[in-house]
Amino acid sequence: MNKIISNELIEDVQNTPDNRHLDIDKVGIKAIKHPIVVKDRSGIIQHTNATFSMYVHLPHNFKGTHMSRFVEILNENEREISVESFEDILKEMLERLESKSGYLEMQFTYFINKKAPVSGAESLMDYEVSFIGEMVDGKILNTVRVIVPVTSLCPCSKKISKYGAHNQRAHITLTLQTNGFIWIEDIIEQIEKQASCELYGILKRPDEKYVTEKAYENPKFVEDIVRDIATELKSNKKVSNYIIESENFESIHNHSAYALIKGNNS
Repeated sequence: MNKIISNELIEDVQNTPDNRHLDIDKVGIKAIKHPIVVKDRSGIIQHTNATFSMYVHLPHNFKGTHMSRFVEILNENEREISVESFEDILKEMLERLESKSGYLEMQFTYFINKKAPVSGAESLMDYEVSFIGEMVDGKILNTVRVIVPVTSLCPCSKKISKYGAHNQRAHITLTLQTNGFIWIEDIIEQIEKQASCELYGILKRPDEKYVTEKAYENPKFVEDIVRDIATELKSNKKVSNYIIESENFESIHNHSAYALIKGNNS
């Protein structure tokens, strides 16, 4: 059977007027996956998958946006998007969607090869990283968010207990609005050194002894963690705004301890 191609024009419904006179702050697609490449501090290229969220501002006089164009932008770039091309994708998105402001988020898992503190045994640690780009009033704002798992040991428990102290795993989330390039490793190391102890994928017996004793000698409340990180960030000229969150998954309670500090270096 021969395929019949119609010359009839198909109406562009998204471009038809809307009479409700309401701008939409963000409209687009959420949680679409695409391969990316990331270069780490040592120059090694990591191949991983990222989850993208892509939004633009929609003026009140348009009924809808063209959702397919978001997907086209991802697929028309290099097969694997690089961190370096992230800002270019944001600019292209605004141009293709004919919008003056927009939001692009890329969330991915980042791996660092770590050596155990005594034995030197190597293993990979994974961290959740997000790059966020926004065009606001003609200016691009770059934000990086990193979630770092660490160990925290309770100072109160250590003080009042005869035989030890309870500790827990904590997730520290650092959200930075940057005005200069910062390596992901630098952010992670800055967070880990403010915890009671950092985490490792592999620990031999001497390593386990080391991290247990290090945490015991370095007790931190959830309040201590966020304050210590904030103190470090104040001197970083590449950071303009920051949000520090720490959630300690308590080992003796059925709830988490939580703290947050916001700040800016302007």
